[in-house]
Amino acid sequence: MSRRPNFGGMGGMNMQQMMKQAKKLQAQMAEEQENITAQEFTGKSADDLVVATFTGDRKLKDIEIDKEAIDPDDPDMLQDLVIDAVNKGLAQIDKATQASLGKYTKGLM
Repeated sequence: MSRRPNFGGMGGMNMQQMMKQAKKLQAQMAEEQENITAQEFTGKSADDLVVATFTGDRKLKDIEIDKEAIDPDDPDMLQDLVIDAVNKGLAQIDKATQASLGKYTKGLM
């Protein structure tokens, strides 16, 4: 007696329908990723002394350093301000990506 595979939960959806749905989902994800890439994200350090601007594909587009942040006797402070601004900008990209694309990956991991 031969048994047909049970693909439980697919409700009779055939492979062609599944492929069509997968392609639609892939197109939606690509469109949302393009929308994120087209945006700009800004990270600011304390007192806005350093402002880092990124594109949605995580490329540093601009960095502004206030002259008050430049102290030749304390280069570590400037380094910390740059790191803070960059990390905040990247965190904004991550947050926007999760908000936009997270609905597609929810439950996959």
